Amino acid sequence: MCEKQRQGLPRGDDAMKSGFFDKLVDRLDRLDPESLQTQFLRLASERGVLETIFQSIQEGILVVDGRAHLTYANHAAEQMLGISVDSALGRPVFRTLREIDWNRLLDLDEGEWSRVVTSEIEITYPEHRFLSFYVVPFSPDAEGDKGLLVILRDITRERQEEVTVLESERFNAVKLLAAGVAHEIGNPLNALTIHLQLMGLELGAITEEAREQAPGLMEDLKALDGLVSVARDEVGRLDAIITQFLHAIRPAKPKLALERVDTVLEETLRLLRQEIENRHIEVAIDCPQPLPRIHLDRDQVKQAFFNVIKNAFQAMPDGGALSIGLFLTDEFLGVAFRDTGEGIDSDVLGRIFEPYHTTKAKGSGLGLMVVQRIVQEHGGQLEVASKPGEGSVFTLLLPLAERRVRLLNAPRDGARRTS
Repeated sequence: MCEKQRQGLPRGDDAMKSGFFDKLVDRLDRLDPESLQTQFLRLASERGVLETIFQSIQEGILVVDGRAHLTYANHAAEQMLGISVDSALGRPVFRTLREIDWNRLLDLDEGEWSRVVTSEIEITYPEHRFLSFYVVPFSPDAEGDKGLLVILRDITRERQEEVTVLESERFNAVKLLAAGVAHEIGNPLNALTIHLQLMGLELGAITEEAREQAPGLMEDLKALDGLVSVARDEVGRLDAIITQFLHAIRPAKPKLALERVDTVLEETLRLLRQEIENRHIEVAIDCPQPLPRIHLDRDQVKQAFFNVIKNAFQAMPDGGALSIGLFLTDEFLGVAFRDTGEGIDSDVLGRIFEPYHTTKAKGSGLGLMVVQRIVQEHGGQLEVASKPGEGSVFTLLLPLAERRVRLLNAPRDGARRTS
């Protein structure tokens, strides 16, 4: 029967050379039926193992014949290229990967293959990806028909990490430049502050007798004193903006020590006592239980409290009430600042921690970003809740030095007895 099959094989310029099948049939003729079955079972088993390996690896594998037609693709290649093997097999591979010059690769001489190196391509379907591909010559049969084996690797994450590193380096360079500029601005601001203070002292030193000797001098001095006061306030505001800016772009690592949060809060409120009176704001503190000391950077947490309170003041330009509540959870010591201000619109709420985003006429847009960074550096969390017209609540959660374990209620006697 094998002899009849051999006689009926096509000859000449068929796509698959008949010489290969002649050799295969010659070998099969020498095998008895039992050995033949064993060989086929072994080949099927080996092919199954290889198929399992090819389908499980993360790299994509393509096999292209001498006519640049796709003859094999594993599951990873299907996912990367968004193709279906059932519909792509036997079709020109350039329909799947147009970025590669397949004809040039198939025309390369054997000596030129040493110059073929890994290249990268960018594809947009089915997803935006960057792929690294490597092409090697491949002969699918003993006759030496030319083909290509293509190995694809998804390097999208690596490219994204490179972009992130470049952006980080660029941002660090901008931060360094900005910090230098802010420092240089700070020097003349300090000089202005000193000279404005001296001017105020000089004005105050003019005696009532000297004022009475010159007609109209009293009114001029009052006007001049008012101008000096405005200039001093504006210089102070500009200095505060620069300080916030430096805190935002160059945050320092917290120097942790065991501190009492309520004490830090009281110190912050003492700094703002005059402004609280001028703005007609009522401040109430609710601390229902003794609080444990926790690890924190005293100056940084005081800065965070200061920024949150100032933000609440700006939301209550006509006065109002600020309630500050301290509480404990299993993991955190919380400080909640609740104001009766104008609240925050929902479309703005998600952007309040972005740098330079502010709805205040004289705001820098950096205060809340500094608060967020300080809390995060302490391993804590910052929560915000707001409703337009009803005020806002900013809650700072700082981790406890020794986190408590929640005790579950013991089961009742009836629940214990399951037998």
